[in-house]
Parts: sequence; C-alpha cells; structure tokens
Amino acid sequence: MECIRMEGHCQSAWTIYGARWTNGIWQLPLFLEKLINMNIKEYFARISYKGPQECLDLETLTVVFQHHIRSVPFENLSMHCGETIQIDLESVYDKIVKRNRGGWCMENNHLLFWVFQTMGYDTSLLGAYVYSPPQDTYEKDMNHLLLKVVIDGKAYIVDGGFGIAYQMWQPMELVSGKDQPQTPGIFRFTEDNGVWYFDKMKRKQCTVGTDNRFPSSVTPENMTCKKVFSFTLQPRKIEEFQPMNLHLQTAPDSLFVKKSICSLQTSSGFQVLIGWTLTETTYNYKGHVDLVKSTTLTDEEVEKTLKERFNIRLDKKLVPINTSLISMF
Repeated sequence: MECIRMEGHCQSAWTIYGARWTNGIWQLPLFLEKLINMNIKEYFARISYKGPQECLDLETLTVVFQHHIRSVPFENLSMHCGETIQIDLESVYDKIVKRNRGGWCMENNHLLFWVFQTMGYDTSLLGAYVYSPPQDTYEKDMNHLLLKVVIDGKAYIVDGGFGIAYQMWQPMELVSGKDQPQTPGIFRFTEDNGVWYFDKMKRKQCTVGTDNRFPSSVTPENMTCKKVFSFTLQPRKIEEFQPMNLHLQTAPDSLFVKKSICSLQTSSGFQVLIGWTLTETTYNYKGHVDLVKSTTLTDEEVEKTLKERFNIRLDKKLVPINTSLISMF
C-alpha cells in the first residue's frame, strides 16, 4: 500500500497487477479489462459446445478439441488484409471468440491453452520445429506452438493449429513408437535423446474428374510416411514465440507470405482455400483412398466462400495470393 496526496488529503491506494484501487474505485489497465472480459462460456458458445465442463477426463478434452477444430479455422488472412497478427491472449480471444475469426498455431493453441487451464487441466506450452521438405530437414528456429496436457499422470499432445492435412483430430498419447490411428491417417511419435518427432502415415489421394465421379481404376498404394515436426518437452512462454510470429508475417521466404490460407476440418475431412483455389478432401472415401476435389474461384467467389463455408467476414479487403509451389497436402 502507498500513500498519495490529493487536494491536501492523504488517501490509500493499492496497486495489484497494474490495477489501482483509489477512492473506493478500481482503475484497470486496458490489458486487464480485456482479460476480465474473457469468458469460458462465451468460448463454448463460439464452438457450439454444450457438454460437461467439470469432468477433467480425456473424453471431455477430446470433444472440446474436436468442436474447436471444426469451428475455428486455421487461417492467416489478416496479413493479407493489411493487418498484423497478434498472439497475446486478449488479442487472440477478441479475434477468435468475439470476431468469429480463426488463426494460426500461435493463436489457436494459445487460446486452447487458456481454455484447458480455465477448465482445470494441467496444460503447458511447447515449441516445435516444422519439417521443411525442400531442405529435407527440420527448421532450426522454433516456429510452431503446441500443447501438452497431463490427465491422471498420463501426458497427451494437443495441437489445434496445424490445419489442413496434418491436423490431428484427437489428443495423442505421448508415447514413442506407437501407431495412433485417427480418421485423417495414422500418427506416430518417436523419441530420440529427448527430441520427439511427429509423423503421419498418409493414404493415397485421388482427384475426381470433371464429372465429379470417383475413378473406378484407382488401386490403393501403401501408405506413405510424412515428417511433420520435431519438439522437446521444455515448457515455453508465449513471449518466446513473438519473434517468429513477426518473422512468418514479414520474411520474403515465408510460406505464409506467399499463400493466403483458410482451412477448416469437417466431419469427413477438411476444406481449404489457398489463394483462389478451394480444395475439399474426404478421408478414406473408398478403398483406403482420400478423395480430393479442387475448384478455382473468382475474387467475388472467394469472399462468398469465406462467408458460407468458413463463417468468416473480413473487416478489410483480402488480397488472395498463392505464389509458392510447396504443397500444403
């Protein structure tokens, strides 16, 4: 407590976390006002979750997670609308929950970190290094955020921010060398000297013809293993991701600078808008083959598609782009 002078009187003032108690009134800094306005029930309404909130078990975690990835797009549209992506919690909450937008890994998983902690789960942030196919190696700088959740002494990895074809659909048990089948494919962690590697076994993909009919001659091939990212179990703070968050928005060689992306998981696969191309993927459509259908849109159709398929309404005009040959699939 400190004593301050006002008009000749000595009055008491308390300062707690930047909030000041003066003359019987709390004066809150802007960031604290925003945090107070964050409400877990409002988030549940955003993802249409109406289930239990007190059961801190794997089933509840899984259902909340699945509602999230089917309601909140993985997208980087802000940077292609002349806006800057912010990853502090209050900005993320305002964007995703109040403005009905999506975000990339540092936004989606930071919000999920708050959600799971608020519910009572033992949750921590982890940093990962995404695999780069052109260089055939993992990035040297930490460029992906994910979560570790511990339930009854057992650790799980939760990642709601990879999107598109490498998005897990359920929390994954943190165990080395175990195949963990999910609808998108078979996922696996492998540990080596404290470094964990995340891979996905992918099915063959088949693109439908102009008549939208599935080719009768398709023969399924063996599933192929795709490297996704590596990570360690060192707990991280969101501030550690700020430099990379800026880099991914500004570096000329950044994939996100070269592609405007909006992706959402569905009950049977996922849909993604990259530049002007809308792609719909149905997992395991027939004979262990994923069905892929792509359509090229006009500028007007891009805006309409964002509204109708992804429930996104942008405040500023989007400039679609896709100048990178690197596949997101």
